[in-house]
Amino acid sequence: MKNKIEISDLKVYYGEKPALNGISFDVHENEILGIIGPAQSGKTTLLKVINRTLEFTQDISVQGSVMLDGVDIYSIGDVYALRKQIGMVLPLPVGLPLSIYDNVAFAPRTSGLRDKVELDEIVERCLTQAALWDEVKDRLDSLGTKLSGGQQQRLTIARALSHQPEILCLDEFSIAVDPITTMRIEDVLKDLKNEMTILLVTNLVQQAKRLANRTAFMLNGDLIEIDETDVIFSDNPGQESTYDYVNGNFG
Repeated sequence: MKNKIEISDLKVYYGEKPALNGISFDVHENEILGIIGPAQSGKTTLLKVINRTLEFTQDISVQGSVMLDGVDIYSIGDVYALRKQIGMVLPLPVGLPLSIYDNVAFAPRTSGLRDKVELDEIVERCLTQAALWDEVKDRLDSLGTKLSGGQQQRLTIARALSHQPEILCLDEFSIAVDPITTMRIEDVLKDLKNEMTILLVTNLVQQAKRLANRTAFMLNGDLIEIDETDVIFSDNPGQESTYDYVNGNFG
């Protein structure tokens, strides 16, 4: 299977405090990779390195390499171009103070797209992919911030999809979403993996079990284990701490 991302000896420090301790692994093309572990394991830091948002934080040191299709992402001078390839969905929905339509059209317009027909197609496609189109198609001019929490989270996903990323990073997307909406988004992600690679950080271990092709278990900045999800959730994963975590013995 082709590798989409190759991470080698990745170390991250917040000042002198280590957040990632030299982790190495590959992410396969068109897979959902679940990333699990207790708080302060380095999961969110990992996504921020891949999306290159850490560099705007003071006193951060990143060492090692992250290769995207064989290219070191930190050698890419145009960060905006990289962000078009790597979408990010944060734990809490962050709706722009714009209409539903303009939330989704924002990134394409920023890239210079002005054709109304093309923008309409993008908005409908992304809202459909995010399982939101049928609920909002008759009120696209309404403020996105007036939607329910679950709808705003799906709007955030639609916005992330609007520039057709090759990789979608999701950081605890269901933390503020009701269980029914969570299941709807999970169904969306199962379809989306046919078009892109998905990195799913979640504290809900059963969510990783349901969705992920492979699962990585992180603890205190270390990558403890990465394997097929069936192995991670079996009675005999590679590490005892993996078994203890997925079975709720700590965390």
